[in-house]
Amino acid sequence: MDQKRLVLAIAVSLAIMLGFQAFVAPHLPKPPPPAQTLAGGPTAGAPASMSPGSPSGTVTGGAPTGAQPAPEREANRVPPNVPRLAIHAAKLSGSISLLGARLDDVVLTDYRETVQPNSPNVHLLEPRSTDQPYYVQYGWTAPSGETVALPGDDTVWTATGGPLTTGNTVTLTWDNALGLTFQIAFSVDDNYMFSVRQSVRNATGQPVQLLPWSRIRRDYKPATSGYYILHEGMLGFFDGSLKETTYDKAKSEGDKKAGIAEEATATAGWAGITDKYWLAAMIPDQAAPMRIFFRHIEDKGAINPDRYQVDYVTQDPLTAAPGGEAAMESHLFVGAKVVRLLDSYESRLNLPHFDKAVDFGYFYFLTKPMFFALDFIYGLVGNFGVAIMIFTVIVKALFFPLADYSYRSMSKMKLLAPKMAELKERYKDDPSKLQPEMMALYKAEKVNPASGCLPIVIQIPVFFSLYKVIFVTIEMRQAPFFGWIKDLSQVDPTNIFNLFGLIPFDPGVLSPYLQMGVWPLIMGLTMFLQQKLNPPPPDPVQAKMFQFMPILFTFMMARFPAGLIIYWSWNNTLSIGQQWLMMRRTRLSRPSLART
Repeated sequence: MDQKRLVLAIAVSLAIMLGFQAFVAPHLPKPPPPAQTLAGGPTAGAPASMSPGSPSGTVTGGAPTGAQPAPEREANRVPPNVPRLAIHAAKLSGSISLLGARLDDVVLTDYRETVQPNSPNVHLLEPRSTDQPYYVQYGWTAPSGETVALPGDDTVWTATGGPLTTGNTVTLTWDNALGLTFQIAFSVDDNYMFSVRQSVRNATGQPVQLLPWSRIRRDYKPATSGYYILHEGMLGFFDGSLKETTYDKAKSEGDKKAGIAEEATATAGWAGITDKYWLAAMIPDQAAPMRIFFRHIEDKGAINPDRYQVDYVTQDPLTAAPGGEAAMESHLFVGAKVVRLLDSYESRLNLPHFDKAVDFGYFYFLTKPMFFALDFIYGLVGNFGVAIMIFTVIVKALFFPLADYSYRSMSKMKLLAPKMAELKERYKDDPSKLQPEMMALYKAEKVNPASGCLPIVIQIPVFFSLYKVIFVTIEMRQAPFFGWIKDLSQVDPTNIFNLFGLIPFDPGVLSPYLQMGVWPLIMGLTMFLQQKLNPPPPDPVQAKMFQFMPILFTFMMARFPAGLIIYWSWNNTLSIGQQWLMMRRTRLSRPSLART
């Protein structure tokens, strides 16, 4: 029957997916590191040197094509009490450190850590004075042969125009006392996009060439979801393709290439570090050639020895004429990966594939439209769980003609069972003759033996695409359903093994397979009822295997997001009604089928 084939196909697909993730993916050969096509000074890609111990840092540049952001001293832990500029924007709060001009304190005021109303807001960027520093920094380096006093990590900037609010621009200024004044102007919109203008005023009598740069740095490896279907780490779209580098890959490949895991030159694009729901991404001037790097930097003397950095530096130096100014404008996204918001920035700023910061995966052409469909229905009903159920009804209705045709073909196959048994008996000693005779029988009776697989081919991609949408989109995060389901993106919090909370004990401590909530039980029950509508297979071994399918699937899927379990339970319920209807129609039309 169709449902048996579907269950078997899903089971095999899940086994392949989970087996691949657990046993194959960790041992896949690493792709060869990209060739170093950019020459540096003494060593290709070697950073410009900064004199340690000076507040500003006097930089002697390398080759123009090899200049990069000057490295911070990894072991240096800045004091917690440094001068700061406050941020009070529409959806952001926090501050900018005036020591080193770091944007290192960003809180997302629309999002909380958990579903509890008193839970703290999500703290995305953290200062270097904490145990988990994560920050953005802007600066300059010098091209070949230039010796310039530049702002550095210990530079204390002067702020004007603060605090930073929506629609208000603040400016950080530092004068090197040698005729150059450096400025970084910040503004922020109603959401999570910063506009940044780096400029240099030249009051000397000679032209000055400088290379602006920016970096996002994470001085620790965060806890990740650990799922093969979700990318967390460094990513960007540049050089015409999406680049994704995990923390582990950055470490292994970076060690082979002096810390550089990815390197490219591009004129348009963006790059940053992504979490499951949050993103920090630099968006340079889309008309200026940039050199972009993914790095792993090791500091063996620190508590967290691994530093992960994404940075870019202009390919061509900016020239500040005597008495003039050189400037470059860029953008910075620090916030939640809201799909429609990313789409709007992609359109307004002409960013290539900015929406791919959300990991829609290989089925992008299916998962993103599916998300829009669910989001549209949610806008009408105000509940993503209800939206999933309505979406399931629509999918069932769209594919009902295909399922009906499949069921009719399978019913004809049943009627042909005596003739097929007769052929098998007649040609039991001649298998080569049996196959052509069976195909001739199918053709004469106008039966397609493969028609029962057609609905399965449709349902499996829909199932996995919906799983992807529920798992990766922030719109599903902490989206409630009814009753005890407060977050459709998480597992059902109830558990039968502690009597649904009556016993103060978490069975998941013993084994993750002991997580068995109410909705997984409902799903297993609907699978059992649906199976009962089908006649048992003639093979007793196969019949017993199918009897255990609902139990097996209940345990396998109990750890899946509640939104997916609700979808599958509702899909089973609709399938029961659909199958009853098709069985009734088939019984009524059986005489006509018998005559075909």
